Amino acid sequence: MVQELIVAGLGAVIAVIVFVAGAKIWPEEWQRERGETAEDLVLDLVKHLFIAVIAFMVVLFWQQDDDAERHTVAEAKGLVGIYSLAHNLPEPHHQRVQGFVREYTGRVLEREWGLMRREHRLDTATQATLTALQDALAAVPTDDPAVADLRFKTFDSLQQVTEARQDRGVDAARRVPRFLWIALYVGAALVLVSPVVSGRRITRNNVLVIALLGVVIASMLLQFHNLDRPFSGHAVVPREAFENAMTTFGQID
Repeated sequence: MVQELIVAGLGAVIAVIVFVAGAKIWPEEWQRERGETAEDLVLDLVKHLFIAVIAFMVVLFWQQDDDAERHTVAEAKGLVGIYSLAHNLPEPHHQRVQGFVREYTGRVLEREWGLMRREHRLDTATQATLTALQDALAAVPTDDPAVADLRFKTFDSLQQVTEARQDRGVDAARRVPRFLWIALYVGAALVLVSPVVSGRRITRNNVLVIALLGVVIASMLLQFHNLDRPFSGHAVVPREAFENAMTTFGQID
């Protein structure tokens, strides 16, 4: 909350400075004497383009978060499937496979989630645990047709976990393209300058309106930065799917 207030205050100060300094520099005889509509059309075009960039980025943020959450849920479901199927495997494979599933899920929650937030990547040690799980499942004998069928179904769930994990790694590193950020900042600067170009004079009401405009733009830019990565910032993808999986393991046991 403190960060949001500081950024909003800075946005208001910057907007007022731009307006006051621009109004001082802008030739006085041009103020409110624009005459033709061409300038108004350009300013409207700038505002509409800025709104279009905002809308496009909001859609991208929503898509990124939706994909990341969907992949996380698919991975957790696959882990529950492996754990449930392994419950019927013969010993010692039953305990071994379930042990690796628990270890992998715990590593994702305790280590990998923080690593995705800080460094936007997956943990190599957690990947090694998933590889060990695959090796443990491959070691299950297939002499018994029922066990062989069970192992085949468990490998299907393991494939789901592997693919979802790869997608999660892509989601952790993904961010909005740089050219959109450039367009957003250029558009914000043009919107702040537009009151000067439109010839508005320095009055108390105009200064208050410009300050409010700066607050809105600065707050929006801050929130966009917080939304840029689905596993970082304030609006992160929840990890409830893995927590619920750990709870389900206990219920299966």
